[in-house]
Amino acid sequence: MVALLWILFVVAALVLLDHFGGVSYTAIVFGAGAVSMVVTLLIQPSRGRLTLFRIAADRWDLIVIGVLYLVSVGLLRLAFGVFTTSNMLGLFLCFAGGLLVGSVGPLVYMAWGRNRPLAQLGLTGRRLRSTIALGLLFAGVQFALTLWGFDLPVAQDWVPLLVMSLMVGAYEAIFFRGFIQGRLEASFGVVAGAVGGASFYALYHVGYGMEFSEIGFLLGLGLVYAAAYRISENLFVLWPLLTPLGGFFNQLDSGEFSGDLPWASIAGFVDVLAIMIAAIWFARRHLRSKGLAHGGPTLVDGRTKANA
Repeated sequence: MVALLWILFVVAALVLLDHFGGVSYTAIVFGAGAVSMVVTLLIQPSRGRLTLFRIAADRWDLIVIGVLYLVSVGLLRLAFGVFTTSNMLGLFLCFAGGLLVGSVGPLVYMAWGRNRPLAQLGLTGRRLRSTIALGLLFAGVQFALTLWGFDLPVAQDWVPLLVMSLMVGAYEAIFFRGFIQGRLEASFGVVAGAVGGASFYALYHVGYGMEFSEIGFLLGLGLVYAAAYRISENLFVLWPLLTPLGGFFNQLDSGEFSGDLPWASIAGFVDVLAIMIAAIWFARRHLRSKGLAHGGPTLVDGRTKANA
């Protein structure tokens, strides 16, 4: 019943994308989210209630979040604010570096630094069927509202954008949902995890040179993605469909990179994705050698007893 409530919340919020924009969208999403949270507390059995608020701050989690965030966003700002499309090599190297800091960094910290299973980053095969079904549902709604009937330009103007959106979507899923939202929730509860993750997600777009009016809208969208992730705690609910499709449509609609990305850029995007996948594989292998690949020691507030 609770899961159905939040599924309806995400679907309704995605539908509202076609009717509202800017800060008004964020205000509606936050209001609907608050009401949904109250209803959740009323209908959920006391034994299984979510911990909305807690004070159990993990100092190292917070330090690593801050460092990785500043470095990642700083590199993106360097790419899009300094190099720009007039220097494609510099732009790509900083762009790729920023995405790898935010995706590989959490894997290194969680697996080697804290010996935590990757399930705590949402990288898990648990509940895979239901997660894929939800991902198809959410992505289908978004596709119907954005890309259905959209006039695609010539292939060179959209194929590289699609591959880039897959790469950026993987980074956003790992960094903002699995890592930042998950670690903030472990320290401060569900509300701080969702709102904090959404806030970091919205503000990171400063790296792309977005105006604060656009960031106000992205805060609401980030909360929708946070809710979608929290339903299943599996990143496959967001990637490779929901968030990449959203980013792909935004790039097509804005025309920001239209005609600027050559076919050869696809190789670079695939290389970055390959590094992310390789990092996941090595992290899983490391954790398997320690008997932690499938959950390890008993979890206490999102942390293992051995690492609490």
